[in-house]
Amino acid sequence: QVQLVESGGGLVQAGGSLRLSCAASGSIFSINAMGWYRQAPGKQRGLVARIISGGTTNYADSVKGRFTISRDNANNTVYLQMNSLKPEDTAVYYCNAVLISGVVPNPRSYWGQGTQVTVSS
Repeated sequence: QVQLVESGGGLVQAGGSLRLSCAASGSIFSINAMGWYRQAPGKQRGLVARIISGGTTNYADSVKGRFTISRDNANNTVYLQMNSLKPEDTAVYYCNAVLISGVVPNPRSYWGQGTQVTVSS
């Protein structure tokens, strides 16, 4: 019953900016962490940024200083502000949440459908 809905992807020129949003909805008891992962063609999916319930953040080295993750706890929403975009940032970006639903008492991982980010040179 839990769903993650992403928005904000698109086509942008190198040096530009995009802001991704991900809203979690459904029977949610608590959220342990939310984050963003990306997968480029021919490459494995990797962590971009994440934020845990206490507010601690973690970033991939390749995006530090350019990307910022934030959250709106009241609306179960996480954001990824992406600045100074590079062609190598081109990938499908996936939202992830580790949460406890109102159905089962243990945490599990949920994924969004993915949103395409394309950076032209």
